[in-house]
Amino acid sequence: MDMNSFFSDLQGKINQAIDSSPAKDIEKNVKAMMTQGFSKLDLVTREEFDIQAQVLAKTRAKLEALEVRMAELETRLAEPAPPIKD
Repeated sequence: MDMNSFFSDLQGKINQAIDSSPAKDIEKNVKAMMTQGFSKLDLVTREEFDIQAQVLAKTRAKLEALEVRMAELETRLAEPAPPIKD
């Protein structure tokens, strides 16, 4: 018997023992309790968080561009007007 088949067989026996043990029921109950507890919290999914982070990054970039543009316009307004020729 080679090492790969030995470990595969061992893994299969461990999985079989866990599936037929009370540990599996405990795991299911803990997962159910945690899911129920998390559903009561005001949480967002990772996907929703990532989308909002992208929106925020775009908004910040637009804000920075507008701040630069505003500063340029304020500088122009602060400059004296050229004399009017008749």
